[in-house]
Amino acid sequence: MRVVDAFRDAYGTAPEGVWHAPGRVNLIGEHTDYNDGLVLPFALPWGVNVAASRRDDGVVRLLSLQAGAEPVTLDALEQAAGWARYPAGVFWALRAAGHAVGGADIAIDGDVPAGAGLSSSAALEVAVAFALNDLHALGLGRMDLAVAARRAENDFVGMPCGIMDQAASALGAEGRALFLDCRSLGSRTIPLDVAAHDLTLLIIDTGVHHELADGQYARRRADCESAAKRLGVAALRDVSDLAAALSTLSGDERARVQHVVTENHRVEAVVGLLRAGAVEQVGALLNASHLSLRDQYEVSCAELDVAVEAAVRGGARGARMTGGGFGGSVIALVPAPRLQAVEDSVTAAYGERGWAAPRFLPAVPSAGARRLI
Repeated sequence: MRVVDAFRDAYGTAPEGVWHAPGRVNLIGEHTDYNDGLVLPFALPWGVNVAASRRDDGVVRLLSLQAGAEPVTLDALEQAAGWARYPAGVFWALRAAGHAVGGADIAIDGDVPAGAGLSSSAALEVAVAFALNDLHALGLGRMDLAVAARRAENDFVGMPCGIMDQAASALGAEGRALFLDCRSLGSRTIPLDVAAHDLTLLIIDTGVHHELADGQYARRRADCESAAKRLGVAALRDVSDLAAALSTLSGDERARVQHVVTENHRVEAVVGLLRAGAVEQVGALLNASHLSLRDQYEVSCAELDVAVEAAVRGGARGARMTGGGFGGSVIALVPAPRLQAVEDSVTAAYGERGWAAPRFLPAVPSAGARRLI
């Protein structure tokens, strides 16, 4: 295994173990997680492998096959920079929660497609959390580790994400999506065997990432928190009378509430359709989700819109942007016989605009985080 070879070359010995955590794609339920809402992601075949061994001197040595080496110490974790802040943040979060986590030698190897919005950062955090849990016999459960990884990203890295990415990586299951209540953290897996219905879930990686994304993400979250306060609810999850809520709001707050409330209902509807075996009917809800994200939440962009429209024109049952927005990927539900036609339609639409062709990645619901060696 490549990460084991890299570990041995860097540190002169074999690792105590190797752990894997996958990236994720969200089938539906976008920008609902930090509103205490409902989401339906699933784990992907690609992820992050972490080879690790304990140290007893307070030193953390980090090596990424993709990004180089970065040493840090447990008493100066905040000095970690760039990519190293994600694993350093996991050490910080576990120690801040009172767990006896010591130093470690760590080698990291990832194959999540970069920049596609498929949560490589969450996969890295979760893989490190699982490794430290085993190495130090912390006895933490999967959701506990997801929560620690989310705290690392929120409070150490400084990205105000919800729990969805880390939970999907930690709790994913082969052939199933994760139906997650982001308030209670209750979850159950839902069968997602689209191949049995002669369908494919296709990720269309636009290859673009607009720089305004991070700041706009924080603004959307602030809009939601402000609207919830104005409506007198703890979170937008609690809005039960949408018409009444919209009548008291205006501007951006009104639009954000409309998206979040209706998106929660779409998640429940998709779960119902999947459980009933009506998989093709999910496509219409993907389309509705994209329109809401484009028009109400305003997190789409030209590249995402063109990919969605061209995919549907080529024969997809439905498609929508997935992830934070302003670039990244689209997920499309495609009849298997129409797969090439959909790819050709999107490629042609991009070519007409002078854009580089996107990548097409079949999305297979895969197993969550686990120890490999």
